[in-house]
Amino acid sequence: MSRKKKELTPEEAGQNAPQAETTAAVAEADAAETIQALSNDVERLNSELESTRAKMDEYLQGWHRALADFSNYKRRIERDQAAANQAAAGNIIKRYLDVVDDLDRALKNRPQDGEGASWANGIELIYRKLLTILDAEAVKVIEAEGKEFDPAMHEAISMETSSEVSSGYVIGVIQQGYTLGDKVLRPARVRVAR
Repeated sequence: MSRKKKELTPEEAGQNAPQAETTAAVAEADAAETIQALSNDVERLNSELESTRAKMDEYLQGWHRALADFSNYKRRIERDQAAANQAAAGNIIKRYLDVVDDLDRALKNRPQDGEGASWANGIELIYRKLLTILDAEAVKVIEAEGKEFDPAMHEAISMETSSEVSSGYVIGVIQQGYTLGDKVLRPARVRVAR
């Protein structure tokens, strides 16, 4: 027995068509709603991602600034400590410069013979040892004689007319000057040509 498919009359077909269209429209509306919801979620997540990236960049820049500030602070502290150490050493060394001057003056007027000469040789050894210690501490004599007068390195005691030395140049040194590294411990006291 064969079963024959029932054909729908045009009236029956018309009645089922709106029902099929309604079901398709509902399914399409649900799909559009789901797509819209997913689209909104994607936009929200993208917005959160951008916000998080902006915060991350801000924190990273802050971290870099803090690191740079710390490095600068560390260098400044090291530089300040080195300057303080050099200043302390300079203050101590300045006290010995007067002793060096006294020994230098004594040796210029040393006795040439007898027991005084032996004694003067011993004083000269002490003087040389003191100069060696100062040299090891980077204390250098300021070369002044015959050099152009430099107010940063020299202290003019007198201005004298000289036919042998040009104007503005040092004629003679009254008291030796010294530097410690690049810092002047004591300027050289000099006579300057006019």
